Formats: sequence, C-alpha cells, structure tokens
Amino acid sequence: MAVTNPSMHLSGLARKLVLDGLLSEQDAQKAQADATQAKTTLVSHLVARNILSAREVAHAAAHEFGVPLLDIDALDYDPEVAKQVDEKIIRKHHSLPIFKRGNRLFVAISDPTNVQALDEIKFHVNMSTEGILVEEDKLSHAIERALEAADDGLEDFDTDDDFDDLEGLEVGEEEKHDDVNIEIDDAPVVKFVNKILLDCMKKGASDIHIEPYEKFCRVRLRIDGVLQEVAKPPLSLAQKITARIKVMSRLDVSERRVPQDGRIKLRLSKKKSIDFRVSTCPTLYGEKTVMRLLDSSMSIPLEALGYEDFQLKLFLENLYRPYGMFLVTGPTGSGKTVSLYSGINLLNKPDVNISTAEDPVEINLPGVNQVQVDEKTGMTFEKALKAFLRQDPDIILVGEIRDITTGNIAIKAAQTGHMVMSTLHTNDAPQTLTRMVDMGVKPFAIATAVNIITAQRLARKLCGNCKRPLDVPKEALLAEGFSEQDVDEGITSYEAVGCDKCTGGYKGRVGIYQVMPVSEEMKRLVMEGKNSMDIGDQARREGIPDIRQSARKKCRDGIIDIKEMNRVTQE
Repeated sequence: MAVTNPSMHLSGLARKLVLDGLLSEQDAQKAQADATQAKTTLVSHLVARNILSAREVAHAAAHEFGVPLLDIDALDYDPEVAKQVDEKIIRKHHSLPIFKRGNRLFVAISDPTNVQALDEIKFHVNMSTEGILVEEDKLSHAIERALEAADDGLEDFDTDDDFDDLEGLEVGEEEKHDDVNIEIDDAPVVKFVNKILLDCMKKGASDIHIEPYEKFCRVRLRIDGVLQEVAKPPLSLAQKITARIKVMSRLDVSERRVPQDGRIKLRLSKKKSIDFRVSTCPTLYGEKTVMRLLDSSMSIPLEALGYEDFQLKLFLENLYRPYGMFLVTGPTGSGKTVSLYSGINLLNKPDVNISTAEDPVEINLPGVNQVQVDEKTGMTFEKALKAFLRQDPDIILVGEIRDITTGNIAIKAAQTGHMVMSTLHTNDAPQTLTRMVDMGVKPFAIATAVNIITAQRLARKLCGNCKRPLDVPKEALLAEGFSEQDVDEGITSYEAVGCDKCTGGYKGRVGIYQVMPVSEEMKRLVMEGKNSMDIGDQARREGIPDIRQSARKKCRDGIIDIKEMNRVTQE
C-alpha cells in the first residue's frame, strides 16, 4: 500500500519506505520514534525487530540517497584497514573501514544518514572518508569478523596438553636477561606459543613462521608444502612471543641485531619427543622466527615415498653397492633429507660404520655417528670429511656438496672403497653432473665415482575422500605433454574439492622422482665435456623418465591433479 504524500515529520529513509509500500505511515512513525528512544539507527531498529529485511531496507536507502550498494560478503577486503580505527568508534557508529585508495578511506555503513560516523572516522585517521552502503546484517557479521581478527588475543589460546616438560628451558634462565624489558613469562604468551607448537604437530605442518610487520603480526604454518595463515596475534605481543621462543631454545634474548639458531625439544611422553629447529632473523619491523619440526621418531619406509617400482629397484641396487657416490638433488623442501635418511636406516646395521656431516643435524639416528657442521667453530664439511677418512668408515653422508674442496674429498672417498651419499641443489639429474664440473671437479673423477643421481620434488596428494573427476579436453591434455596414445586410451583427471578430512582438497604429499643410474655412455659424455642437454637426451634414449614425465604418471594414476603437476614441475 503506497502513500502518495507521507508526513513531513518522517526522515528521508522512512518516507522512502512508506512511498514504496514497505511500511505504513503509522508504522514508520512508530519505528522512527522507537529507534530514537533506543539510541540506535532506524536501519538497525527495523532489521533487529524483523520489521523489514536488511535487503529491503538497503535497496530503499540506496535508491533514496543515491549511494552504491555493496555485497560485502563478496568483497575480499583487508581486515588490517579496520585496525586503523579504534574498536569503540566502529561499534559506536556501526561502521567498518574496508579499503583505501590514495588518501581516501572507504567505510561500510548501513545507514547513509549516519554522517557523524564518517566525520569522526575522518578526524580519527586524518583521511577523507566515503560511505559505501552495505546490508545491515552483513555489515554486523563483517564488523565482528574484522574485530576478531584485529583482537586475536592470546588469552583465548589454551590447551589441555602438558607442555611443562620442555627441554631447553631451565629454571633461572630468564634472570640472565633482566635488562630486557619483556614479560617472557606472561601466561597468555606461553599458552599461545604452546598452542602453535601443538597445532603444528596436529596439522602435520613442517614449519612455523612468525612474522612481524609494520601494522600487524601473523603466524603461518607450512602444510603439505604450502604456507597457510593460522593466526594474527596483536602486534604489541610479537616481541614477547619471539622472546619466549628464544628462552625455550636457549638463545640470547637481548640480541636482536643478528640471526640466531637454536633448538627446542618437546617431550610428549617418556619414549617420544619432537624437536623444533629454531631460526631468528632481524627484519625491518622485528625478528622473524621460523621453527622447523623434526620428528626424531620419524622413519618412513622407501616404499611409502612414492617411487615407481622400477625406480625403487634402481635406488636399492645402488644403495647397497660397496663404494661409489649416491647423489640426491632438488630444490629446498623437496624431501632430499628424508630420502637419504630412509636409505641410511636400511644400511644402519651393527656391522656397518656410518658417519654423517650435516648442517644442521635434523634428525637423530641412533647407531649413526652424526657431526654438526659449524663454520663459526671451524668444523666445516671439509674438516669433517677428512676426519671421517681416518675413522674407518663404511658409509659417509655429506649433507651438501657446496664447493670444489668438499666435492673433491667426497669423490676421492667414493673412489677409495667408501659409499658416499650427498645432496646438491640442481633442477634435474643430468644437470647435477655438469654442475659438479662447473664447480671445478675433474670430469674423469665424476665419471668414475658417481653411481646414481636421484632428482625429486614433493607434490600435494589429492584427498581420496573428496577428489572429483574432471572433464579435460583432449587438446588441453596434449598441451600438458600427455601422449596421443594415453589420451586415446582415456585419462581420468581429477580436481581438488575440499572436505573436513583434508586441506583444500589435498592431504599429504608424494615424491616425484627422476632416478638416473650413470651409464657408461653418460660417463663418456661427461668426459667429453658435453652439457646437461646432451646427458638428458641420453637418459631419454635409455628410457629414464624425467621429473615431468614422472609427474604425468602420478596424474594418470589420480594421485595428483594437473594443477599440482604444473606447480612443482613447470618447465
């Protein structure tokens, strides 16, 4: 029932609602009076009392006042913008700063007549303000989400798990740093750090990143190789969190200008403990802290790492050879250490002497003589290797071949009756041979010493509970490198969906490998000074699939999707 000439005592919005037939004039007058008495806006009153829906009121207001109507649920706004305005002002005026453009701040409001809100926010941030109309109920939810993110307080972080038995934190440790004005024993901070450690283990994360910035601090976990933000503690507590972690890992709390490395041992039971390798690094707005989880009880059988049957056979044949060099290559975080440790576990017998030089020693291996490389004390890979050769070794593991000196000593050890295992940072197996030549190692020495090279990547596995078949056009599959025969025979591609049992459609990781025994022909190419492309062509002629081909096989088997294949093996 529309009214042609509603009372002039009604506000602009109330008049519009009457003209549109959404309210009678009497109801509009009553709603307006009740809102005034309750010291709230007409919009809030109408929606809270279910007199009209938020959508109806918002559309009427947008038409009456000529302001844009925004669906805030569809907007990926930055909650950090809201932190520039005091929470009391946001709640008082029921408005939310959502984004900036130059010196203009855009504020979400549900009542266009609320000019006082824009003026007060303008005064508070010293910026021009512009209102954007948002539906009342959606605005309420957005405000709560933003304030929750802004006040991600530590008092709510609690856990029933017992973290009291943390080795590395001794009584009286804090007193050594009385000159530092940091409440490192603040209970909420302790609970927060404990909860982050617990979450890391529960979610199967490999790393924890705690990062302070100019206006916020965030905590991210690396789960299945991908970083995910899990918390935003108040910026004022960032330094206390770092100090707490430093105390637990026996680092110097007062020193914030240089990087430091430490370790935390978390004892879960009498038989099981988890280590965290801690690294701090000064940044522009504080110290960034990274903790890597090192599960000393972790023993992954080679069969579970993702090797194809023929690759595993080649791996084991060369692992049990009495001498020579076994190299694993790939970028940081590709699982090289796990592959080497899995091999070492198979070789670790009472009649075998195994020595390792690592920087750092990540996982404790009972029965293996592990040496921590430390440049500061002069314990280099070179010195450790020279010492090993006087220790009657059978197997030597070198954490990484970084220079010609280490490379030459490792090569000589492999040529004199020792099995030498090590890693390099190269993209594939053929490049490893030419990389060693570039380092200065003589081609003849490489050809006579290196038995096998394994290049690898880690890809996220599709969740078996929710993965969904995906119809991919033939042309697209051919463009990804699948053969005509594979496409004609039928390839079932899958896509990640996501469910309560996984993270975004992925659960766990699987290795993708290129296992390349160094054949006589490859050795000849190395001695002739050929490049990695020539060696790669020879590997293909010998039927050795490269990383990309191995990834396509995992894709055909429905273990990974095309997106993940491209992420880890994009050429």
